[in-house]
Amino acid sequence: MGRLARRLGLGLLAVLLLAAVTVVLGMLVPRAGAALGSQEPRHRVLVLSSLIHTDLAVPVDEAVRARFAFLAEAGLAIDRPEVGALVLGWGGRGFYLETPTWADLKPGPVLKALTLDDAVLHVGLGGAIESAGEGARALDLDEAGFERLLRFVEATLKRDGEGRPIAIAGAGYGPFDAFFEAKGPFNALLGCNDWTGRALAKAGVGVGLFTPLPAFLLWSLDLHG
Repeated sequence: MGRLARRLGLGLLAVLLLAAVTVVLGMLVPRAGAALGSQEPRHRVLVLSSLIHTDLAVPVDEAVRARFAFLAEAGLAIDRPEVGALVLGWGGRGFYLETPTWADLKPGPVLKALTLDDAVLHVGLGGAIESAGEGARALDLDEAGFERLLRFVEATLKRDGEGRPIAIAGAGYGPFDAFFEAKGPFNALLGCNDWTGRALAKAGVGVGLFTPLPAFLLWSLDLHG
């Protein structure tokens, strides 16, 4: 029993060390993406972070309103003048739709998130982006980087036979957000924070290769940004 316990202990230690090395290398090694542009930054984007999840808040102008006009069909009034930002997040269908608050946490969606689940894109309406508050990191993008970011978001969406994004009927936390079918699959290790990192890399922002948690993503932004 003593020898078996030692072997199990050494095996567990090896797994923990491997996980630690993977995380450190994931932050140190930059993700391949577009090069930073030389144009003047004109679009302020926010990385919104909680303990386990990140969203992107992108500014809304008339061009973005026209581009995301399909949101009106899902009940989101993007054409209202007080709408100044879109809050975008990618995640697992089960966990995202069934866990609006921690009080709603259930084993089923957690199990799906830790294995494989279908993916969805969450879109919310927000006010104008002025400065980064608590839990937010501001990044300023030039025109080319902002365009690549929007194209990445659009490419995330699944579409019907007529090329329209597919809204999930009855899904949402309130009157100012909606869910759409997205390309996946989803897994917690390559989940919402990985999606945020890929989006930022497309925009030309330096970010780590493997950032499974918000803290790792933000630390990698400090290293490579």
